[in-house]
Amino acid sequence: MKQLMLKPTIYKYDTCKEFADEFHIEKGDLVITNEYIYEPFFGKMDLECDVIFQEKYGAGEPSDDMAEAIYKDIKGEHKRIIAIGGGTVIDISKLFALKYVSPILDLYDGKLPIEKDKELVLVPTTCGTGSEVTNIAILALNSRGTKKGLAVDEMYGDSAVLIPELLKGLPFRFFATSSIDALVHAVESSLSPKGNEYTRMFGYKAIDMILHGYMEIREKGPEARIPLLDRFLVASNYAGIAFGNAGCAAVHALSYPLGATYHVAHGESNYAMFTGVMKNYMEIRQDGEIAKLNAFIADILGCDVENVYESLEDLLNILIPKKALHEYGVTEQDLVEFTDSVMTNQGRLMANNFVELDRDRVYKIYKELF
Repeated sequence: MKQLMLKPTIYKYDTCKEFADEFHIEKGDLVITNEYIYEPFFGKMDLECDVIFQEKYGAGEPSDDMAEAIYKDIKGEHKRIIAIGGGTVIDISKLFALKYVSPILDLYDGKLPIEKDKELVLVPTTCGTGSEVTNIAILALNSRGTKKGLAVDEMYGDSAVLIPELLKGLPFRFFATSSIDALVHAVESSLSPKGNEYTRMFGYKAIDMILHGYMEIREKGPEARIPLLDRFLVASNYAGIAFGNAGCAAVHALSYPLGATYHVAHGESNYAMFTGVMKNYMEIRQDGEIAKLNAFIADILGCDVENVYESLEDLLNILIPKKALHEYGVTEQDLVEFTDSVMTNQGRLMANNFVELDRDRVYKIYKELF
């Protein structure tokens, strides 16, 4: 039985200049990024590559509309796709390493052949997605009002490049939402029935690094994150390795309709579901891996195991105050539609749940969080 797959070669550099020099970015390369990232870090290097700025095609989470628009503007042949950005940039860029991309909906419905014909270099600028080491590209399918992940080995990066310098300009809110996303990756993959000693090694280490970092921020204030950015970037990478192999589950599945319908940031929508899902797991089963995980987190937080989710929520509220779903504009009718969407569209994720969650349980979680 396969235990662990780590496809990209992982590189780490102190500066963007070191990365650009060693990777010889030049003609024939297509860099997909954001102008606010590219100009301060790469703009003075006079690189001869082609550059596309993702934000010119829309804001927020990656979508099928955004990907189609970018695809139509890609001119010429490229040997490498170099993605430098957050989850939106990286997930969309993975698609462009494929030979057949459009129509995007056909690609996600399995109607197009999957064939990779370009080298793929992924450089994260947040400490959350872990997407640089996964084979998953998640898009909002706007015409269907949901999100869907396409997971094929052809979308693994050839290289994953960690550059802590790129995180220094990340505003605190984006640092918070992205790092909470990484925490959820680590927790969900550790509870997944597909998890094993290898994936949990990466997942538990990521949890440890992230929570200790949060506790330091709680003690010293938001600026305490700056010297910790290297740690958070590596923790996100570890969590990416863990969930790329063992999978995410109900927290992500239930967050997708909220994010797609009300344009809530991915990490924040995960946080809105996080402890609600965990408490419902505990109502069904309290032994096994969840007992080990709860004890591990309680030991870090210095609390009783019985209060672990309350203590965890108290800590996370320092970063982002948790909101009830109605505060995002969600209606009671939405809860029914969200539940239907999860049960219809998120089978890939729900298969990774710690315990099975049926339709009534999913609706119950939404109702409790409403």
